[in-house]
Amino acid sequence: MLLAGLDWSIFAAALLAGVLLDAILGEVSRFHPLVGFGRLAGAIEKRLNRPAAELPAPFARFAHGALAWAIAVLPLTMLAAWTCAQPLPPAAQAALQAILLYFCLGLRSLRDHMLPIWRALQASDLAGARTLTARIVSRDTGHATESDLAKAATESMLENGNDAVFGTLFWFAIVGGPGALMFRLANTLDAMWGYRTERFNLFGRSAARIDDALNYLPARLTAFSYALLAPGAGSTRRALACWRRQAPAWSSPNAGPVMSAGAGALGLQLGGAASYGGEIEQRPPLGQGNQASAADIPRAWHLVRNTTGLWMVILLAIAYGAHHA
Repeated sequence: MLLAGLDWSIFAAALLAGVLLDAILGEVSRFHPLVGFGRLAGAIEKRLNRPAAELPAPFARFAHGALAWAIAVLPLTMLAAWTCAQPLPPAAQAALQAILLYFCLGLRSLRDHMLPIWRALQASDLAGARTLTARIVSRDTGHATESDLAKAATESMLENGNDAVFGTLFWFAIVGGPGALMFRLANTLDAMWGYRTERFNLFGRSAARIDDALNYLPARLTAFSYALLAPGAGSTRRALACWRRQAPAWSSPNAGPVMSAGAGALGLQLGGAASYGGEIEQRPPLGQGNQASAADIPRAWHLVRNTTGLWMVILLAIAYGAHHA
């Protein structure tokens, strides 16, 4: 029993098949499990997230949020774990693990959402690029310049490389398909509930903290991987320096390392001013170098893609070495 409690051949087959399915098929266009989970989570939140007038005690609102998280995540994770624990033939076990990994990965989705922004900017279709960018970020894009849009897409690519790809691979390696599922469900709830607004500040706090804990190691491994694969002489040293200096200034303990190292690896200045709900927010700086342009979107994609290849090689080598130890 090796990585994720699986035999070497099952682990290797499931890892390769899951990533290959994502590369070939991408997101399921209809009835995607994570979309269905989002609807379920929304229904749970409407039921349990009571306004302060009905539930004035802060701890009670926090407890309702923790209960909602448990109701949304634990039954599905336990069902996946129970199914994977059944005495299945090796081929069936590998297929089950691969399908779980496939539904949780978002590498192809990153490419499919980000590269059209680059193509629109290349074609001088600023209106189209604004519309495409608005689908993936929460900041205002109605009056965004090419540099604003390129910065938003590049930041999203770097951050979601961790959330949609490397965190999933990390937990797949630790706990198999159920681990990948748990991580993606927890990450989805953080994206839905982890806001410091009146509605979610207390209710969503447990979702945010759990996601921070699950992402702590994957985020730092992602940041180190971005630095290691940084293109150009001196880029690795710059990426590590940006991570060390800039990450502590970010409120998110995991986005800071990932995006500062990624921006430094690409030699870009990211972060800074961005508009949210008509208000200009001055965010801490990320990286060092040039302002982002359209050409940097595929550069960020190549960094995420190459990092995925590196992780796969390392995970397969670890499993192979453990099998022959």
